[in-house]
Amino acid sequence: MTLPPPAPLAWLVIDYRGLLRRAPVSDHSTPGRVPVRVLPAPHRKATNVSLVGALFFVGVDWAAKTHAVCVLDPAGRPVAAFPVAHTAAGFTGLIRRLAKLGTPGDVPVAIERPDGRLVDALLAAGHPVVPVKPNAIKTWREGEVISGAKSDPGDAHVIAEYLRLRAHRLRAATPLTEHTTALRIVSRTRSELVEARVAATNQLSALLDMHWPGAKEVFADVESPISLAFLTRYPAPAHAAALGEKRMAAFLTKHGYSGRRSTTELLTRLRTAPAGTTSTVIAEALRDAVLAMVAVLTTLNTAIKDLDRSAAAHLYEHPDGEIFTSLPRAGLVNAAQIRAELAEHSAYTGPEAIAALAGLVPVTRASGKHHAVSFRWACNKRLRVAITTFADNSRHASPWAAGIYQRARASGKDHPHAVRILARSWVRVIWRCWIDQQPYDPTRHGGAAQLLDHTTAA
Repeated sequence: MTLPPPAPLAWLVIDYRGLLRRAPVSDHSTPGRVPVRVLPAPHRKATNVSLVGALFFVGVDWAAKTHAVCVLDPAGRPVAAFPVAHTAAGFTGLIRRLAKLGTPGDVPVAIERPDGRLVDALLAAGHPVVPVKPNAIKTWREGEVISGAKSDPGDAHVIAEYLRLRAHRLRAATPLTEHTTALRIVSRTRSELVEARVAATNQLSALLDMHWPGAKEVFADVESPISLAFLTRYPAPAHAAALGEKRMAAFLTKHGYSGRRSTTELLTRLRTAPAGTTSTVIAEALRDAVLAMVAVLTTLNTAIKDLDRSAAAHLYEHPDGEIFTSLPRAGLVNAAQIRAELAEHSAYTGPEAIAALAGLVPVTRASGKHHAVSFRWACNKRLRVAITTFADNSRHASPWAAGIYQRARASGKDHPHAVRILARSWVRVIWRCWIDQQPYDPTRHGGAAQLLDHTTAA
């Protein structure tokens, strides 16, 4: 017996464009911005594919070595089930077998991941690819397979059945352009390296706290170039035993120290901290460990700087680069992060869809007398970080943004909540700039323009 499909999932988004106020933008580029080639809208718009009325429905249970594939007809009857090796020959064989079923556009494929070489091969062949959430498939399997039995071919069948019965609610993935893909590769790799640097910095700090606290206290940031240079020269307490003001001043001059602390104050920080280890054996091991961590952090700092330049270069080449760099206080790295985490605008039904994807809107749970509004955990966390970082910075350059933030704080919201409220407002503005292919101009943005007029009049 086939159970009825579950209720619509909470993460499905409704189009609210008709209810939102349009944010006007300028018809001209803002002077001083990054000049970027903008393609006409007809060349950039992707065609939305309807999954209803497909000839066959394909489910793929993804695996590292061998994928399980199941094909169902519109009535739910199994047509084929077979394994596919994760090789070039395997992908070619899969495309060939699916081609025998009919036109690729009439044979959608559901898979539990949104990217990868298999997804790229299916998209290149013309198949609508529908990324499905693993948690949704797990819940669906529990309703379909009462016994709890599980296998790769069985999971492929469940995915295909999920696609067939929910084709009217699911949406095929919109392929990314090569510029967006390149920007996403650089941006995400940079974010991962920043996380690695934070972890390495914490490891080095813990190591110094345990065996040489003074070295950690000399400079403000232990991962800064001047601090790493100091640890390279003085990796253990014994190496700094004879360090005086004259030698410290020479070290600071050599490495171009530009901080506001005097030589005397820096030495005082070093000497007043708890004494470091005096054991010769431990000091030798500490030296090796500190130098190893310094090498890791130095490499990460260099790699992150290189990726900063790469992100700026790819943002310059991106057709939407001028739009996202025109946002106040977005900068190059943050603007690249925002654009990298977004798909093409045809993939979204409106700004509210982006706000939900970024976790900027709460989740409401209402049942009987229970009614709760809570934080949205299920979202694209990279996109949330990118947009909220921009929103927080924008309030220092945009009176309109500062006003929204201040009103949110005055109503009792804490800082993160107020920033999310501001970010949601910015998403509506960004959406209008994006679909109109015009950079942001505060003089054409209704709320911001009113504040500018009041400021000018005053």
